[in-house]
Amino acid sequence: MIIVNVKDNESVDRALKRFKKKFERTGVLKELRSRAYFEKPSIAKRKQKERAVYKQHLFAEQNY
Repeated sequence: MIIVNVKDNESVDRALKRFKKKFERTGVLKELRSRAYFEKPSIAKRKQKERAVYKQHLFAEQNY
């Protein structure tokens, strides 16, 4: 459970922003989306490798 203590003289908007940041770091939404449908492990590994190749390609282009 995420707990955000609201400090004295702190606006609700500021506290909500801290809550959203903590919630994002937990990765709940990412896990929820990944559980929406089943993906075979072999396909998941293939996608992960494709993402890694793409990132390396982008990084290589930046360094030129």
